Amino acid sequence: MLALAGLLLYFAFRNISWDDFVTGLKSCNFRWILLSMIIAWIVVILRGLRWRLMMRPLSKEVTRLEAYDTYNICYLANLALPRSGEVVRCGLIANSGKVTFEGALGTVVLERIWDLMCVVIVTLPLFFFGKFKDFLIEKMWYPMVESLPFGAVWLLVGIILSIVVLVLLFRAYRKKFAATRFGSKFINLWKGLTDGIKAGFRMEHKWLFFGYTALIWIGYWAMSLFTLYAFPASAALSIWDALFLMVVGSLGWIVPVQGGFGAYHFIVSMTLVPVYGFTQSDGLIFATISHESQVVQMLVFGIISLITYAIYSKKYKKAVIEPENVNNKG
Repeated sequence: MLALAGLLLYFAFRNISWDDFVTGLKSCNFRWILLSMIIAWIVVILRGLRWRLMMRPLSKEVTRLEAYDTYNICYLANLALPRSGEVVRCGLIANSGKVTFEGALGTVVLERIWDLMCVVIVTLPLFFFGKFKDFLIEKMWYPMVESLPFGAVWLLVGIILSIVVLVLLFRAYRKKFAATRFGSKFINLWKGLTDGIKAGFRMEHKWLFFGYTALIWIGYWAMSLFTLYAFPASAALSIWDALFLMVVGSLGWIVPVQGGFGAYHFIVSMTLVPVYGFTQSDGLIFATISHESQVVQMLVFGIISLITYAIYSKKYKKAVIEPENVNNKG
């Protein structure tokens, strides 16, 4: 994964004039970047509140601070090992004994499904603009489909048939499967996951959930817009350009490399050059200030949350374990 990140960074920066790159960085208005980082921090708070709302049917004891801190630590973990953060935050919540790991993981699965739906929703308006539609279809969708060894339709059919076959086999041999050690663990995991997903649908204050979700994606949009304002070459671009770059940039975070390093720079700069006529250097300056500002925010608040989580989780365990020891002695 580190090798892939390094390779993508090499391809992104290989033809760059470093003097022009440094000069371009100095020309940026970092007040806009600071504002973007503040918005990114607020988005993490909103994500923590939304996740807590999803977990409340499983346990009402999870605090706002726990949900917020574990979300910060999640992003910190992703900088070390891609996609590990989701497992880490579920493990931290489960460590408190308030929610099972499987239940927390089920809410995360449902949360990611909602996020995927939101990506689709915010992408749809872009198809009303020719330059965005042409890029998304011709430069991204067609190359992805053509790179598949089979047609996209056959791939989808194969996935659906595989799922159906696995479900039928499981139903036919469930008792024998459950009798094995692995089968027992798998069924417990599956039950916990489904309980977590069901809890998401049973949550109170559903309109508050939708409100948090809307504010989260408005926050991402604002972060993209403020980054445009920070860089002279992009300051004149519109809110629709900010939305387009937000959607494209999200793909860079999906690639399984640490913190999107390399992938984000490569994808965003590759977009800015043909669509807006940016030079390669200007495209990379924009990608760098956009990405690294988010990474700095993740590092700072992730480390703070790691410290605060360690302090109050230790106090919580001491408060729970000591009375139990006293009762056992009695």
